[in-house]
Amino acid sequence: MKNYQRTGEKLWQGVSLNVILLGIVSLITDVSSEMIHPLLPMFIVALGGGGLAVGLIGGLGDSLASILKVFAGFWSDKSGKRKPFIFSGYALSSVCKIFLAFSTVWQHILILRPAERIGKGLRTAPRDAIIADSSVEQRGKAFGLHRTMDTAGAIGGSSLAFLLFYFLGLSFKIIFLLAGIIGASALIPLLWVREKKRKPKKSLSLRIGLKGLSKPLRWFIFISVLFSLADFNYMFFLLRVKEAFPDPKVSVALPILFYIWFNVIYTLFSLPMGVISDRVGRKPILMLGYSLFGITCLLFIWGRSWAHFLLLFGLYGLVYALVDGQQRTFVSDLSKEELRGTALGTFHTSIALANLPDGLIAGYLWQYVHPSAVFLYGGIVAFLTAGLFTVLNLKGVFNFVK
Repeated sequence: MKNYQRTGEKLWQGVSLNVILLGIVSLITDVSSEMIHPLLPMFIVALGGGGLAVGLIGGLGDSLASILKVFAGFWSDKSGKRKPFIFSGYALSSVCKIFLAFSTVWQHILILRPAERIGKGLRTAPRDAIIADSSVEQRGKAFGLHRTMDTAGAIGGSSLAFLLFYFLGLSFKIIFLLAGIIGASALIPLLWVREKKRKPKKSLSLRIGLKGLSKPLRWFIFISVLFSLADFNYMFFLLRVKEAFPDPKVSVALPILFYIWFNVIYTLFSLPMGVISDRVGRKPILMLGYSLFGITCLLFIWGRSWAHFLLLFGLYGLVYALVDGQQRTFVSDLSKEELRGTALGTFHTSIALANLPDGLIAGYLWQYVHPSAVFLYGGIVAFLTAGLFTVLNLKGVFNFVK
């Protein structure tokens, strides 16, 4: 019994204790992160950055840092240890958030944002591998629960940011400093996470690991990359709200409130979508998510009033509930257990590398063409993703999984 608990396989409501602990870590981390995220585009603009700067920071932060994801996933497979990567990743992110509070020009953010994302790159694939290793029969539920707790933290963080800014009148920098301190406390629950004992695979090379990825998995990673090109950075959605309301205080407060609403919907539907995907399969859920994102982008072109944005950010949250956790789960379904860290790392790195060109395209369209062009671009690419995924399904590429 002691060994059973030590490996993190003790179940609660059909979910591993590891999943719950990692969910708590993500919850606290997202409280910290989401105190920053809804304010970040306005902070960039306040420090002299334009639409292109927003796109560059958003795209570069995810792309450059996430190159580490495939290596972190592979190294965790090769070493037989995942927890050190998770711990160091969360620690690095917390330190960078604290330094973000001392930025005086937008170029400082251009350095610190990718550095903070490096922490995410170190921890994501090994963490997802522990979740997958700790849940077999109800993997969709496990990932759905983790995403629910993660997003619950996002709601708490963005709500706290709104209260601190709108009611207490705290500056962006003070809020960012508090966020970094809160983020550091997320390291505490990690002390109780226990991973399965696994022998180091000294003979495993990255080339062999990547060659071991199945053809269906490679196709799905391509689909995910295509969708990532459509899914431009969230900051453009917030800037769309900002430009619709000229009052200085309202133009900052309303984007935060709609960001909270987005996360509420995301949280409410993440776990149910995971449970449903365990029953009906991942493919119909993903198809719905890709198509709905295309519709949402096109509707954002005509967004003008608070009622419009209330509907649109609700749809945006539903899209993430449909797609985010289920893409990871589908990758886990398509991968071998001994290469799951490498598979998840490859997945995360591939979609993140698409974020740089995506961010630059969106930034260019926003600054030099028209803000509506950003959403037209996203809608078209999302529908292309849904169409290709449908064709591959009809050809039976993913027939061996639901």
